[in-house]
Amino acid sequence: MSDEPPPPDQGEEPAVPPPSSPPPPPPSGGYTPSPPPPPGGGYVPPPPPSGGYVPPPPPGGGYVPPPPMGGGYGPPGAGYVPPPPPGGYMPAGGTYGYASIRTDGLAIAALVIGILSVVCSIGCFGIALGPTAAIMGFISRQRVATSGGTLGGGTLAIIGLILGVVGFVLSVVWFFVVASGTFNNSTATPTP
Repeated sequence: MSDEPPPPDQGEEPAVPPPSSPPPPPPSGGYTPSPPPPPGGGYVPPPPPSGGYVPPPPPGGGYVPPPPMGGGYGPPGAGYVPPPPPGGYMPAGGTYGYASIRTDGLAIAALVIGILSVVCSIGCFGIALGPTAAIMGFISRQRVATSGGTLGGGTLAIIGLILGVVGFVLSVVWFFVVASGTFNNSTATPTP
């Protein structure tokens, strides 16, 4: 077989366009390729649509994060690794729940200082620590009450307030006991 086309039948002209004319336009609905990029490889944005109106970008900036590397598959031979669930971290147990109520830090501090005021009341440190714990407990209790349920620790604040008052009273009592000389043995006679 030869690479030449068969000779035309008699009466027919060969349908070969002249070499200098451009190719005919594609039929309706065809695709015309875009022109080649300019020299230098620079990016040229496409011209705006008719009328010069440029539509605004989509909400959220239009950024779509790239898919994970490997498309959710592990190294070869490792088997299928499913992609992570949408929404990020999934808690243990597989169900989504509400965030727990956070405890007010001032309530914890009132409790700790209230305990210290009772323990240190013998050294009269409860005179300073007791009112501190009571004030912190009172303020914390008010914050918890007005938080609308977003803060917890009201019981800790009340216990800290009570321990602060108890520590203060014990320190004052201990101070007067020591100052009155109850433990002073002045009636004993010295030995010669």
